Amino acid sequence: MSGSSVAGGSLTALAAEVGRDLERLDYFSPGWVRSRDGVFDVVIVGGGQSGLGAAFGLLRERVRNILVVDENPAGFEGPWDTYARMITLRTPKHLTGIDLGVGALTCRAWWEAQYGSAAWGALDKIPRGAWMAYLRWFREVLGIPVRNDAMVRLIEPQEGAVHRLTLEGGETLLARKVVLATGIQGGGEWHTPDFIRNNLPADRWAHTSQAIDFDALRGRRVGILGGGASAFDNAQHALNAGVAQVHVHIRRPALPTVNPIRFMEAAGFLRHYANLDDAAKYQVTHAFLTLNQPPTNDTFERAAAFPGFELHAASPWLDVRHGADGVVVTTPRGEIAYDFLILSTGMKTDASLRPELAAVAGDIALWRDRYRPPPELANPLIDEHPYLGPGFELQANTPEGADRLRGLFAFNYSALVSLGLSAAALSGMKFALPRLVSAVTGQLFLDESKALLEDFFRYDQPEFIGRWPRPQGPRRA
Repeated sequence: MSGSSVAGGSLTALAAEVGRDLERLDYFSPGWVRSRDGVFDVVIVGGGQSGLGAAFGLLRERVRNILVVDENPAGFEGPWDTYARMITLRTPKHLTGIDLGVGALTCRAWWEAQYGSAAWGALDKIPRGAWMAYLRWFREVLGIPVRNDAMVRLIEPQEGAVHRLTLEGGETLLARKVVLATGIQGGGEWHTPDFIRNNLPADRWAHTSQAIDFDALRGRRVGILGGGASAFDNAQHALNAGVAQVHVHIRRPALPTVNPIRFMEAAGFLRHYANLDDAAKYQVTHAFLTLNQPPTNDTFERAAAFPGFELHAASPWLDVRHGADGVVVTTPRGEIAYDFLILSTGMKTDASLRPELAAVAGDIALWRDRYRPPPELANPLIDEHPYLGPGFELQANTPEGADRLRGLFAFNYSALVSLGLSAAALSGMKFALPRLVSAVTGQLFLDESKALLEDFFRYDQPEFIGRWPRPQGPRRA
């Protein structure tokens, strides 16, 4: 254990507390999985909160030969210091997850070690930058093995029940199990409507997931398509950066007011959703997508406080064109000109869109392959999600496909239909990580069961050393 360099002695003391807690939990005992030369037991693709949590869970179960790979530079994994533009996290501060029940590893412990318990009590939500700093500390204090600047280009099944991962540049890694901890977009891609991509030059628009030069937009007019939380994150960020006008356009007649996640957090949904049958899962997902989520009150108020902000309800974009006055957007109520467009249009789940899955995408069973909903609920966005096993295992439609997919786990947002808000949602991480870890270690155990059973039947290490009958000696008087 080592102290973190992101703060002073208070975090050093917390790191020592983490070490004591883990020692009490027998964290440092030797691993039990038989090593194979040149083969990792598990490679986790993605070093954000999901990947770090998965790595800690495996290490806690004494699976030591693991590696986390991430395409970003060290300390910039996930969205928090890259494209996320919210001021704070949207989830309640008390939610736990990647700490796996170790109190000293919680964000609260990290915060209180630096600022005190009164500061935690006064905190409304966790600032975005603080969350990323916490994740950096979490990685360091646990010594999680992460290799940065390593983009996985292709995952291919090989002989011997291993997978070959080809990295950018051509280097390859071999792994018995691969966990795709690839976040919101890890099951497909960020969605861009065709009429945007086909009608406008690339320098006139960006998705909320992309880098945007807001300094270049000072004094300009920006139109945002979509009413998700990221739309208002970007609206307040742009206005704070000096953008003169930001107009948000939504299809709905009004913003949603109910957040279904709050009910899920309070009613056992996050832990037990996976126990529902397929019909109930489909119905819940349909309702969840239909309800959508409102922006947080604080984010909306920050944007609405600027005189240049405007919300256009019942205002879908019907067409766009590049005109003399900028980008002209056609809506049911007429045309509006902007200098730049930002798309908050969500993401599309489709394994065939993931280049790293090109070798196995055709083997993956989808919800449309396993369940036919009532006509009034049919939703192609749901149907394209992978039909996962109870531990995030990718499932196949053929025995041959099952052999090729064995050892691949989709621990990303594409698990939404099969396992609910879990793998890429902080709200469900507390329940998702044990489920994933149990499935991965269960496969490793079964893979080695023949050799383990042989060792068990040969096991003859004496433990009891008492002798009976006792040796006869002189009787005491």
